[in-house]
Amino acid sequence: MTSKKIDETAIIEENVQIGDGTTVWSGVHIRRDVRIGRGSIIGEKSYIAYDVKIGDFCKVNAFVYICNGVTLEDGVMVGAHTTFTNDRFPRAANWDLSEILPGQGTEDLMRTVVKQGATLGAGVCVAPGITIGEFATVGLASVVIHDVGPHLLVAGNPARRLGYVCRCGWRIATFVHGPEFDLKEQGVPCGQCGSVLRWQVGGSIECVRGES
Repeated sequence: MTSKKIDETAIIEENVQIGDGTTVWSGVHIRRDVRIGRGSIIGEKSYIAYDVKIGDFCKVNAFVYICNGVTLEDGVMVGAHTTFTNDRFPRAANWDLSEILPGQGTEDLMRTVVKQGATLGAGVCVAPGITIGEFATVGLASVVIHDVGPHLLVAGNPARRLGYVCRCGWRIATFVHGPEFDLKEQGVPCGQCGSVLRWQVGGSIECVRGES
């Protein structure tokens, strides 16, 4: 893998770790103590707050705001203009408006995790304390106020469950009124890559390659 590439206009604060093969584009601001894995891309004008953790092979597109308390696991894609939040009780000033409140995290800070392989479309807004499951997809301009399970497709304001997606990102099942579908027996095949999505014992979900 080639060495990392950091644009000369990017602002990189102290104690930032950036993995081999990662590219940081123009106008990016990365605060202190951030960890970014290998082979990732940080799009131009994006802001990454202190202590954020970003895994390997992630794509963070342009103008993304990632606040303190956010973790992106490996292979996560974050669309342009996506915004994360972390404060349940946001205020600019104290009770009597005599001074501005500090911008550092407090005991009310809530942590958000985007699990491996998940995608957030352009313009998504994520509420504090959210977990977005493995290989889930959040449609563009959605407002996420509840956790999103693995392989789920959600969209809207607020984001609602629309179906399931494959590891490759292809929609393989759509929710309808009444019983959704039973993945426990045969599972549901992907028309794009041939994988099969099915439930596991204990309620987990997996996506496996189909037989050639």
